[in-house]
Amino acid sequence: MKILHIDTGREVRGGQWQALYLLRELAAAGQDCILLARPPLLDRARAEGLDARPLRFRDIVRLSRSVDLIHAHDAHAHTLAASVLRPFVVSRRVAFPVRVSFASRWKYSRAARYLAVSKYVRNILIAGGVPDEKIAVVYDGVPLSPAQHAMRSKIVALDFADPGKGRALIQQAAQRAGVEVFFSKDLTSALQEAALFVYITQSEGLGSGALLAMAAGVPVLASAVGGLPEIVEDGVTGILTKNSPEQIADNMLRALGDPALLARLGDNARKRVQEGFTTKHMMARTLQVYRKVIA
Repeated sequence: MKILHIDTGREVRGGQWQALYLLRELAAAGQDCILLARPPLLDRARAEGLDARPLRFRDIVRLSRSVDLIHAHDAHAHTLAASVLRPFVVSRRVAFPVRVSFASRWKYSRAARYLAVSKYVRNILIAGGVPDEKIAVVYDGVPLSPAQHAMRSKIVALDFADPGKGRALIQQAAQRAGVEVFFSKDLTSALQEAALFVYITQSEGLGSGALLAMAAGVPVLASAVGGLPEIVEDGVTGILTKNSPEQIADNMLRALGDPALLARLGDNARKRVQEGFTTKHMMARTLQVYRKVIA
């Protein structure tokens, strides 16, 4: 099986990390994959010894003739894949509604399968006219971090410029609660000192940042929106909140004031990832889709 992967992102965010995790696992499983991407994802993939090449449309056309399947990892990659006459699948990680237009209907009719990142995203695709039988739910996967038992004290959040990611709400809540929140672009490092990870957003397909925290045994305080409740079970693997500064602040104080609750949530969260949300789980589910399409 030979797969051509396409990612058009100009920075490494959640979707690009997922593409990289998948390619690592596929390569380790002996699958033949080529990635067409832009820097910095291109550079990261090459540094790991993966077959990664600059994104050029002529190369998509040329390489598509010698592969069994194309995997488009974002919306623009979906458009590019739809322009060549080869079977392709699309990872759908965003919670935006499907556009209603002739061009959109043509584009969405072309894919052989959609890999919806959550049941929530699956329902959005169905509402947009994609047949249920063309959709498979393939949850994001993250590396399982070593269990950490050291005392941690920081509240950590992602440093996103996107206003939909709730930074202003987190800051208002922190001020109300009288606590400090550390915003980080390097989540893996920041989680080593985190007692709580706060993930506030207006819309979310799933939330791979929340999964990364859970894999490190860090409890997550997350918005009860989109696909987040599919991984963050309130009171079991994390805490769900309404998007109000008052409720976010109350939940911050509740969590920080109860070390036993934090420990229980962190342990449960890590087990949840271990049982169903690792990169190996994601790779196995993706391979199932590939084989069905090729067959």
